[in-house]
Amino acid sequence: MSDVVARFEVEFSRCLDRDGNAVGPLPAFAANPENLIALYRGLTRTRVFDAKAIALQRTGRLGTYASSIGQEAVSVGTASAMRSEDVFVPSFREHGGQLLRGVTPLELFLYWGGDERGSLFAGPKEDFPISVPVASHAPHAAGVALAFKLRHEPRVAVCIFGDGATSKGDVAEALNMAGVWRLPVVFVVSNNQWAISLPRAQQTAAETLAQKAIAYGFRGEQVDGNDVIAVRAVVGAAIERARQGGGPTLIEALTYRLGDHTTADDASRYREDAAVTPYWQEEPLLRLRRYLSETGQWSKTDEERLQREMTAEIAAAADAYLKTPPQPPEAIFAYTYAALPAELARQRDGLLAVSRVAAPEAS
Repeated sequence: MSDVVARFEVEFSRCLDRDGNAVGPLPAFAANPENLIALYRGLTRTRVFDAKAIALQRTGRLGTYASSIGQEAVSVGTASAMRSEDVFVPSFREHGGQLLRGVTPLELFLYWGGDERGSLFAGPKEDFPISVPVASHAPHAAGVALAFKLRHEPRVAVCIFGDGATSKGDVAEALNMAGVWRLPVVFVVSNNQWAISLPRAQQTAAETLAQKAIAYGFRGEQVDGNDVIAVRAVVGAAIERARQGGGPTLIEALTYRLGDHTTADDASRYREDAAVTPYWQEEPLLRLRRYLSETGQWSKTDEERLQREMTAEIAAAADAYLKTPPQPPEAIFAYTYAALPAELARQRDGLLAVSRVAAPEAS
């Protein structure tokens, strides 16, 4: 004889369908046109920044870069739900959320250009820098949330990582401790269906990625990751639960990576263009623009004005980046330790000695 000891469900949320039509009553914040236009501006700013960054990389003026085209709503919607005192712990495709929280385009260009000063944010000083290693930042988010809990601070850590990261031990450990300690942290899985060249179906047999939270004792749910209104609503509710002592949440945001994994990748080697084409019809900018236009909140004139504004802003930031004098070689030793270990100090001094010898020859 056997008994069922537990049953679980994973909820899916959406506010706008792929054509930009409301599928039911919208969240209260969406009643204010200014809120929706702010979201659209955030999406557009991210898209324009992306295009400029790729152009700089293709002309040899920026390092390898990870575009967020097609999945801007995940980071923009997430960041828009946060308070300024919360801490954002991003992966490497969350430019939209970073820009919305006050990181400047110049800082992001500097970072992707290999300049560590790009991580010294003028705005959100306690937000974490970009994390290129897959999943390594998830335990950091749990640690930040633990600090908030120990200090009795009503703050929340918000961490975004990709679907591939959910197969890493770092994420498993972070989820486990978040559940055990009921930490004020929200994990957002930006499920763009590809872990570089590995499709989602080949990295896990789980029906959803959201259900991975259930094994760790807390809530997991899905949201349409191309619907920025739904992302803000679902992540916002999870943040407030965490702030009130309700513990962590794992949110799987379903989206699609329209471009290459990075500028060092060629996605045509492992997927057909025909498989990608349908997703261009449900990407987040187009979806929200359709809704705003159909409801009389946006016009062609508004769109043209916004494009001019964003293009000028990002172009000015790119120009400032290109005019920024590079850091000296010894700067590679300057940003890890408060007190440089003796061996690294020896290496730095050796580099300085070589630099001094080479400088007259260069002149």
